[in-house]
Amino acid sequence: MHKTARHASLAAAGLLALTSLTACANDASSTASTGDGKGTKVKIMVGGLDKVIYLPAMLTQQLGYFDAEGLDVELLSEPAGVQAETALVSGQVQGAVGFYDHTLDLQTKGKAVESVVQFSQAPGEVEVVSTKRAGDITSPKDFKGKKLGVTGLGASTDFLTKYLAVKNGVKVSDFSPVAVGAGPTFIAALQRGSIDAGMTTDPTVATILSKKAGKVLIDMRTPEGSQAALGGPYPSSSLYMQTDWVNSHKDTVQKLVNAFVKTLNWMSTHSASEIAAKMPADYSQGDKTLYADAIKSSLPMFTKDGVMPANGPETVEKVLKAFNPNIKNADVDLSKTYTTEFVKAAK
Repeated sequence: MHKTARHASLAAAGLLALTSLTACANDASSTASTGDGKGTKVKIMVGGLDKVIYLPAMLTQQLGYFDAEGLDVELLSEPAGVQAETALVSGQVQGAVGFYDHTLDLQTKGKAVESVVQFSQAPGEVEVVSTKRAGDITSPKDFKGKKLGVTGLGASTDFLTKYLAVKNGVKVSDFSPVAVGAGPTFIAALQRGSIDAGMTTDPTVATILSKKAGKVLIDMRTPEGSQAALGGPYPSSSLYMQTDWVNSHKDTVQKLVNAFVKTLNWMSTHSASEIAAKMPADYSQGDKTLYADAIKSSLPMFTKDGVMPANGPETVEKVLKAFNPNIKNADVDLSKTYTTEFVKAAK
C-alpha cells in the first residue's frame, strides 16, 4: 500500500474509531434482558470466531455451558479484535472476546473497560515471512522498508508488530503496516506479495505452512515464546466488558465467567483432536488433521482457570508504552483493566 493511501486509511480508521467511541455507551445496559424463556440474553462480539486464540467462545457454546448457566448467548464475529472493541464501546454488544491490551488503550481514551476472564497467557500470534522473502527477513531488525500484514490497523497484531520493530531498533515509520485480515485474505496477500511478512494466528498459520507459502519467524503461541519475544507473559484473549455494565449486572457476568472457566478446565483435560471434534464442522475447512494440529500448537497459550497471569498486565503496559503515544505518556491504572472477582468465585 502506498504511503499516502496508508495515511488516508489510517486517518479514516482513526476517525471511525472516534465516532464509534463517542457513540452512546449506555445502550448495552438495557439490552441484556430475559428473552423468550431461553435465559438471559447476552451478545458477545468475537474478533474472529474461527481463530484458535478465541476458541473458548464457540467451544463454550458447543459444550452447552452457556445454556447450563441459564444464558442465551449470541456470538457475533468481526475479522479483527479492534472491531470487536468498537462494537462494545458503541453499545452494540455487552461483551467482547479480544485482546486484553485494548482495555489499557481504552482507559487512555476515557473508557472504563475490564477483562473479567483471561483465556490466555501468551499472544498466540506468529510472525510469518513469505517463502520468497525468507532470505532477507531473518529477524525484526529486517522490518525496515517492508510491508507487514496485520489483521487491522489499531488491532493487537498491529500493536505487537510495532513493539517487535521498536525493540529491534526499527522505527514505526520505517515499515508499512497493511490490514489484510486473517484466513484466506492474509494467505492471498502473502502469496501475491502485497505483504512481505505478517502476524496471524492458527488455523491460518497451519494452512500457510502446509501450502509452503511462508515460514515462522517469531512464535508466540507458548508462554516461553511470549517470554522470549516480549519479556514476560502476555495475557491476550479475554472476555472484556464495560466496567459500568459489569457492576450493574454481576449475576450475569458471574454466569458467563462460570461457563468460560468450565470450558478452560475442559480444554486442559482433553486432547487437541477431542477439542476439534466439538467445534463446528466448517471450522476445519475440510482438513480435520490440520485443524487439530493448529489447536495443538496453540493449546499452551490458554489458562486453566481464567485467572490473570502474575505480571501479565505489567508486560502488556511495557509493550504498549514502547510505541503507543497515548499510553507512553499516560498513567494507566492497571487494577482497573481487569478483575479476578468472578474467576475466583467460579464454580
